[in-house]
Amino acid sequence: MGQYQPGQLQRYNAEAIARHYRYRPWLAWGRMLKIIWSFAGFILSLKWDEWQDQVEENKGKRASQLRELLTRLGPTFIKVGQALSTRPDLVRKDFLEELIKLQDQLPPFDNAIAYQIIETELDRPISEVFSQLSPNPVAAASLGQVYRGRLLTGEEVAVKVQRPNLRPVITLDLYLMRWMAGWLAPWLPLNLGHDLTLIVDEFGIKLFEEIDYINEGRNAEKFASNFRNDTRVKVPAIYWSYSNTHVLTLEWINGFKLTDTTRIKQAGLDPEGIIQIGVTSGLQQLLEHGFFHADPHPGNLFAMPDGRMAYIDFGMMDQLEESTKESLVDALVHLVNKDYADLAADFVSLGFLTPNTNIAPIIPALESVLGNAIGKNVNEFNFKTITDEFSELMYEYPFRVPAKFALIIRSLVTQEGIALSLNPNFKIVEVGYPYIARRLLTGESPELRRRLLNVLFKDGRFQWQRLENLIQIARTDGSFDVLPTAQMGLQYLLSEEGKFLRRQLVLALTEDDRLHTAEVQRLWNLVKDDIKPNRLLDAAMSMLTQLSTEGVMAIIPPSAFGNFRLNSQKSQV
Repeated sequence: MGQYQPGQLQRYNAEAIARHYRYRPWLAWGRMLKIIWSFAGFILSLKWDEWQDQVEENKGKRASQLRELLTRLGPTFIKVGQALSTRPDLVRKDFLEELIKLQDQLPPFDNAIAYQIIETELDRPISEVFSQLSPNPVAAASLGQVYRGRLLTGEEVAVKVQRPNLRPVITLDLYLMRWMAGWLAPWLPLNLGHDLTLIVDEFGIKLFEEIDYINEGRNAEKFASNFRNDTRVKVPAIYWSYSNTHVLTLEWINGFKLTDTTRIKQAGLDPEGIIQIGVTSGLQQLLEHGFFHADPHPGNLFAMPDGRMAYIDFGMMDQLEESTKESLVDALVHLVNKDYADLAADFVSLGFLTPNTNIAPIIPALESVLGNAIGKNVNEFNFKTITDEFSELMYEYPFRVPAKFALIIRSLVTQEGIALSLNPNFKIVEVGYPYIARRLLTGESPELRRRLLNVLFKDGRFQWQRLENLIQIARTDGSFDVLPTAQMGLQYLLSEEGKFLRRQLVLALTEDDRLHTAEVQRLWNLVKDDIKPNRLLDAAMSMLTQLSTEGVMAIIPPSAFGNFRLNSQKSQV
């Protein structure tokens, strides 16, 4: 590799960065001394409070001091603070409240410099692009600041401008963090399952992606494409003619931060409806699209006056593999069904346990931690509680946290915090699981249909109660319609793919030498109010045109008639 300059590296490369600073120790040590001096003073202040018995009295002051310290140290440490602001399991509540301010309450840089960056990046004067541009930024974040403007063509836009000299600052800080991680890892009481430097590398990769505004624009368009059929989710359009690596021009979003409950209610919006959009769209990102917003803090999510929820800031995104998405669906289903043996196996497939782990002693431990999770409201069942209890399990059993899941956990914790701020009694499971139940019952893909079979059959026996539970839960989702789902189910039964299910259903209806009419009656009672006679007649006529005698016989194998005759004879006796 040729001579590397900090401002030229487009992608994070730990070796290239280390090679550069290894031969410039005066740069590294100068910055290192500043970092050590800053934190030493802060730690000494905390110790002084302990010695003087003034911890409670000064806790607000110290929290503010930490936020100011991270702000002074610059963008990299602000990003670390932002990450910690979503981890109530690691950070004291008073510190947490101050660190949250790092999300969107940061000092801006000079407007003249910002305007110069805009003109340099767009290669034209501001007057040739914008008819209006706010003289001061409307928001300042760790990596840039935002101006409100209007294009000469009339569109209202947000203009995002990156902080100057950002890349060299970030590369030096990442080099020092990685160096310190190598030294500190053996002394920290962490059970990460991998080298601490890998966490720094993952952070570095995402940070480099975040400071590339071209990458952010592409992320926004991919995200918008994933939600193109969802009228509840808004993604701002990108104006590529006025965007570059350090300047991003996008559609202006009029709305209210999700934490601004007063303005949301004044606009006539239902906070719980907004939460439902947030939770459901979050699950869609993880379980359907596999492409998720990894930084959904309140500054990046807005409730719009028309009831939609808008996402902004697509710098920090991540992609899940198909196998991971499927395993996550499995884990959620097994959690709700309280199948802890299967859940332990899911932890293996997700990488939390190694394949050669003996999961037998882990099953009762999982049950003790997660047994009461379902049905609790989000205020009781939160990630802090789970993390605290899991931290004990991680020392007792060989659990590891895969690096890939750091951003998922961050995303879920943040959404949980938003739900809490809007309604402390909101039950996150009551929104999340109906979505999963609906997806399983509609079975849009072969993978989901296979998962439905895994849910409905246990040890070769059909689980009637689980099907009832799924339907009951799915009906709480306003977008769930029983009749189309039933039609899809019948079409699936008639298909070659449904051959196994046909046999299993016949066996289920006649198992234990009796017809399971009571179970069928209970299912009908569940759905009959949703199925109007005219709709049922239309659906029946539609299905009859698709059926033939051979089709009916394909559903009911000859052996079933033998079982039925046998049961009829028994009942006459």
